[in-house]
Amino acid sequence: MRTINKVILIGNVTKDPFIKTTNGDKKVALFTVATNRYYKSANGETMSEAEYTNCVAWGPLAERCESFLVKGKLVYIEGRLKTRVIDKEDGTKLHKTEVVIAQLIFLNKREDFDGTDDAADTDVDDFSDLIEDKF
Repeated sequence: MRTINKVILIGNVTKDPFIKTTNGDKKVALFTVATNRYYKSANGETMSEAEYTNCVAWGPLAERCESFLVKGKLVYIEGRLKTRVIDKEDGTKLHKTEVVIAQLIFLNKREDFDGTDDAADTDVDDFSDLIEDKF
């Protein structure tokens, strides 16, 4: 039976991305996207709840993030969930769930990015085999 692991987000970047180069000379960009959920409380009051999602971009897409992505930018993200297990020095394990980005579209106006690029969206190959690199 087939399964589906697909995530779509539209939200704002919470801070400038952290960029790292792996031992294999692949760039990786790590950043968080904030989204809001609106709902009504039991007494009818409109409420808002923020959700912060960790995102990872690899290769050419990470380079695009490095060049154009800054805190506050509105983005469309399409990708898949990936949970990494990190072995800490004290012997405990840390589970970290992230969205591995397959497509990223900058939703702000082009002039917000200083007009230096001709395309705002990029598809990227899946670099998931590199995810075990610690960063």
